Amino acid sequence: MKDLLSVQDYLLQVDEVGDWDGEEELVADKFNAIAHAVWDALPDTLTSVEIAFLMPQLWEQLRGDTILLDVDQDELVGWALSFVQQQIDEGIAELLAEQDDEEE
Repeated sequence: MKDLLSVQDYLLQVDEVGDWDGEEELVADKFNAIAHAVWDALPDTLTSVEIAFLMPQLWEQLRGDTILLDVDQDELVGWALSFVQQQIDEGIAELLAEQDDEEE
């Protein structure tokens, strides 16, 4: 189902990352590199709903944390790949159900 979506939908522009004390472009570039790496590694068996849940989780985990500035991009990509795999292993359907319960 990945072919129904585009990684472009999950990339951030400099003006979307918020205030990073002049490092907004670096933050956007690093995050977008992470998003591309994760996108390329996503299993083809994931549904578009699962992908739409997973991809924004990356920014939710990283935003507001100086780790984007302090850590090497390759390490961040490694973390992101592990994070996404963990989400898949834990069962995205269960996580989606929990999210629905919280919204009600």
